[in-house]
Amino acid sequence: MFSERWTVLLFKDDDDGVRQYSLPRSTVRRAGLVLGVFAVLFLVGAVFLAYDSGARLRAANLARENRLLEEELGRYRGRLADFDHTIADLAEKDRYARLLTGRVGFDEEVFEVGVGGPGLESPGEDELWRLDPEASEAAYAFRYDLAILERKADLLDESLDETTAALESDAERLAAIPSISPVGGLLSSRFSRSRRHPIHMVDRSHEGIDVHAIYGTPIVATGAGVVIYAGRKAGYGNLIEIDHGYGYVTRYAHASRLLAYVGKRVRRDEVVAEVGCTGTCTAPHVHYEVHRNGTPVDPLNYVLARTLP
Repeated sequence: MFSERWTVLLFKDDDDGVRQYSLPRSTVRRAGLVLGVFAVLFLVGAVFLAYDSGARLRAANLARENRLLEEELGRYRGRLADFDHTIADLAEKDRYARLLTGRVGFDEEVFEVGVGGPGLESPGEDELWRLDPEASEAAYAFRYDLAILERKADLLDESLDETTAALESDAERLAAIPSISPVGGLLSSRFSRSRRHPIHMVDRSHEGIDVHAIYGTPIVATGAGVVIYAGRKAGYGNLIEIDHGYGYVTRYAHASRLLAYVGKRVRRDEVVAEVGCTGTCTAPHVHYEVHRNGTPVDPLNYVLARTLP
């Protein structure tokens, strides 16, 4: 039986002429099948290599993104810590402002209490937990700390609003409270119910504080008020006495020169005398007293810390 054959003719431009190749049809088919299989394997290999390279590239990019996100999260944690310190400073200032206005400060346990409730999920509830538990816990801790800061900020905001309203409605009383140091200098003697007198050498009460300063240093009123005494007094030497109202009276003793007169209305920080050593004293200084409803009290209970000598 005659079998079909495939004939291939090759033509060349040189003198060799034409070359002819004859192959059985079955051989051609087998050769084509083998070539097809190789072609398919080549394509599959190429696709696999391309996919594997892409996967490796994506994995490398994801690793880099994770590292950058961790670094960014670390920076935000640092900023959260700074905000926490700032809020703590604001809380202390708010506490002091509340004391000045006669209001009770925050209960520390209320201010420091944690947060929770339906608005803040627990670790393991978000989709990130299924992908990366460690990252999910870190994100949860960050959200929790942020929620605490937000709560503290809200409490401070409410308190400052109340304090501002109190300050505005009570500005006159606050201006009268003796809350600064009368002079810049060295605090040499404190308020005491019993101390050894440096001159008389007997134990007696010291109803104020002594602040040493250079002779002639200005002495200022520690709060707004009206001068009710300006002159010499036994033991005190040259003395200025100011009635601030609201039960407060202050005294400034041993002055070298008096610069205010009885009936003069003075402002806080207004100069009323100069440092000297008149009366019973051993060196230039100011003996400063605060009386509350007729009773001597420790001036340091009223002087703002930043104005202390």
